[in-house]
Amino acid sequence: MSPATRPVSTRVRLLGAILGVVLLGMIVAGGVTFLVQRDRVLANAERQLDGFTATVSTSTESAADLVASAIPGRTDGTIAIDGLRVLAVTPSPPGLPLADDAALVASLADAIDAGRRTGQLDSASGPVLYAAVDATGGVAVQVISIDQRMELVALSSFTYAASALGVLVLVGVVGWFVTGRLFSPLRRLRDTADAITIDDLGTRLRAHGNDEISDLTTSVNSMLDRLAMSVEAQRQLLDDVRHELKTPITIVRGHLETMDPADPHDVTETRDLGIAELDRLSRLVDDIDALAAIETDTLSAEVIDVAALTDRVAELAGAIPAHTWTVAQRSRVRIHGDADRLVQAWLQLADNAAKYTPAGTPIEIGSSSDDTTAHLWIRDHGPGIPPAARHRVFRRFDRLSTRRGVEGSGLGLSIVDAIAKAHDGHCSVGDTPGGGATVTLHIPLTGAPAPTELPTPVRAGDVVLQREATG
Repeated sequence: MSPATRPVSTRVRLLGAILGVVLLGMIVAGGVTFLVQRDRVLANAERQLDGFTATVSTSTESAADLVASAIPGRTDGTIAIDGLRVLAVTPSPPGLPLADDAALVASLADAIDAGRRTGQLDSASGPVLYAAVDATGGVAVQVISIDQRMELVALSSFTYAASALGVLVLVGVVGWFVTGRLFSPLRRLRDTADAITIDDLGTRLRAHGNDEISDLTTSVNSMLDRLAMSVEAQRQLLDDVRHELKTPITIVRGHLETMDPADPHDVTETRDLGIAELDRLSRLVDDIDALAAIETDTLSAEVIDVAALTDRVAELAGAIPAHTWTVAQRSRVRIHGDADRLVQAWLQLADNAAKYTPAGTPIEIGSSSDDTTAHLWIRDHGPGIPPAARHRVFRRFDRLSTRRGVEGSGLGLSIVDAIAKAHDGHCSVGDTPGGGATVTLHIPLTGAPAPTELPTPVRAGDVVLQREATG
């Protein structure tokens, strides 16, 4: 949904939630304050009536004299009655106009006759509290207006409500600007994301402050970096594949154009060349598919005994002809990873060593470890790899020129490097003492204990895999 069609923005919803919480808090605080003050006013009125009852009960004066000597307040009054006849009443003002309220006098008389000496009645001034005490010549009654006693509480509540409304408006105005500033990094993030295209992934956000939004900005920048690297890798792969496909297509097309259909020998040679080039293309496609699967699929996670893995790879590598394969060292540690993928990478190193090593020369397979890493290596005694070229051997489609002219897709060591990286490891190339190259897979350890016994000897065809050392 676009901003133009969105009914309510996040900024408005957040501000509404803030104002709602503030309003609820003010209502609760105001309600509690009102109830406390109301109970206090009623309690004071009841204490005044209790004091009046105690005073009249201990006095020997007549009801009329007691009323005549009483000093009324603005919210109360005292009256002496005998049935419906008013004997005396405090003046109004300042007190309540009790003598003029015939309905109240009748209600008082009925309540007294019924034995209700205290309680609440209705009057012309609203609800009132009363207390009646028998005295000489009649009944003395003090009356207190609840509404008038509550005027101060009502005024306080009104003042609180007006103040709360003002505070609510102030919070709304300030909150509007604060939320606007708060959401400004998100708006910049949205605008930047809208501006990014597949052709331009170089735009980045500036992180301000040290809060969650700054962390989000950093995470988005990191995501864009990974996306840019992924897109660049895909572009490079497409460029490399396009370059690799041009050569066999050009070769096959050139031979087909120059082929003499009337010459069976020329037709046979062209056919064999075309099939060979198609086979090379098929191997190239298989290697590309393997590389893509390694870079995109999730590897299985299992505990792998490196010593057993070393023997397994040695057994499989022993089937590669023209070389003597020897297990030079085993490491008794464990790693986490995909055993099949590690075997694939290790065998690729073995196959690569066999291709670039003169026939009949020995090749050693071994594993070692330190406190943090297991090292899985292949050591040959061939021409070696020049130090200046070692950074190139793991690139896709990058082949080193050799005197043997070995052909390949140029993806073998790239697959090895991808498998190592998928296990949070890496590859390296070193020199073999006496000449040759040692290529090593470095895989982090799991810390799991290794078995105390080594596997039994293994034979690969007619080649005995000797155990020269245990590391």
